[in-house]
Amino acid sequence: MSKGIILYQSKYGATQKYAEWLVEKTGYDCVETKSVKATYLQEYDVIVLGGGVYASGIAGLHFLKKNINSVSNKKIAVFAVGASPYDDKAIMQIREIHFKDELSKVPLFYCRGAWDEERMTFGDRTLCKMLQKAVAKQNPDEYEPWQKALMCAVGQKCDWTDKKYLEPMLKFIEEE
Repeated sequence: MSKGIILYQSKYGATQKYAEWLVEKTGYDCVETKSVKATYLQEYDVIVLGGGVYASGIAGLHFLKKNINSVSNKKIAVFAVGASPYDDKAIMQIREIHFKDELSKVPLFYCRGAWDEERMTFGDRTLCKMLQKAVAKQNPDEYEPWQKALMCAVGQKCDWTDKKYLEPMLKFIEEE
C-alpha cells in the first residue's frame, strides 16, 4: 500500500471533518497545510489537499501551486468543500481558473460542507449577506444551484457533510 498524506485548510471545520474521515479510510497522515513544508512531502507517494471554497478559490491551493514542481512525481488529488450542492458547471469554472499548467492533470473532487452564520467571521457574514441581497433581486426561477442553496440557508444552521462525497476520491486514490 502506498504511503500518503492529507493536507487541509479548514476555516469552519467541514474540511477538517472530511480530512479526518479520509484518515479513517486510508490510514494516511494528516496535517494542516500551514504546518507543513514541501520537503516533508518527499516521503509520500500520495498527496491529497483539501480546502474550503471561498469566492471561487480553494483554501490551501496556493501551497500546492507553489510546490507543484517538487511533488510532480507524486499521485495528487484536491478536494474542495463548499456550501453549495455539487454543480458540474461551478466545478469546471473553478478548474478553469485555478488548475492551469502544472495543475491541469490534478483531479478536483467536491464535498458539500456546512453553513453556520453564527460561526462565520464578521467579514464572511457581511459578504454573504451582500451576496444574498444581490441574489434576492433576481428571479428565483432562474437561480443557479449555488444561488438556490444560498437563499435556502439564510438564517439557518446546515450541515451537509457526508462520507459519500469521499467515494470518488477514494476510488482515485486506490487506483494504481
